[in-house]
Amino acid sequence: MRYVVLDTETTGLETSEGHRIIEVGCVEILNRKITGQRYHQYLNPERDIDEGALAVHGITKDFLKDKPTFAEIATDFMAFIQDAVVIIHNAPFDTAFINYELMLAKQRWKPLTQYCQIIDTLVLARQLHAGQRNSLDALCKRYHIDNSHRELHGALLDAHLLAQVYLAMTGGQGSLFDDVVTATDQPQNRELASLKTPQIQVDGVLKVISANASELELHAKKLQEMAKNGLCLWNNQQLIDNN
Repeated sequence: MRYVVLDTETTGLETSEGHRIIEVGCVEILNRKITGQRYHQYLNPERDIDEGALAVHGITKDFLKDKPTFAEIATDFMAFIQDAVVIIHNAPFDTAFINYELMLAKQRWKPLTQYCQIIDTLVLARQLHAGQRNSLDALCKRYHIDNSHRELHGALLDAHLLAQVYLAMTGGQGSLFDDVVTATDQPQNRELASLKTPQIQVDGVLKVISANASELELHAKKLQEMAKNGLCLWNNQQLIDNN
């Protein structure tokens, strides 16, 4: 299965107020490895950016004035994510904005879920870590993922971090060393680059250490103590004989 980790930055919080996407970043995962294939684009929203949003991502209207509109990149963007499982943190927010942009493009696009499956890592994190903070920064800290370079939000940068978080949450820690993305503070100077780090190699075979006679005796005594308080499945001879 092909996975695409997706993030967006916007001019504000609500599509009902006409807010638009100004940056989209996507990172591909195949066979639980970050492949290096990505889609990234800054977009001209053709409107002002709220001060609150600007404080989060630092992307200015002036920086975006020569960038393409979403309608101009919609076909390439949708081609990258189509038929993939798309991973998003707080998916309702990003999907609402993407669906809004697809509608505004007037190119007969259907809602996003008609083209791909979606996994919401915020929902997954809340199931795994109920009652705890589950922001991207909090998850990076919990799973020991370096996000020290994330002084401002950025769609491609955050997609890379989320890809690592997703792999860690679902048990794929070997994938965390494939790609590292860095970014400067100013969006005008953001030149995102992948840095390949050495793969961890394990040579030889797994060594099996068997219990000695003393340890086996202690184990048998412990099972006898457990059996006094009820059925001890590990010490049930009938179950042992049947298996």
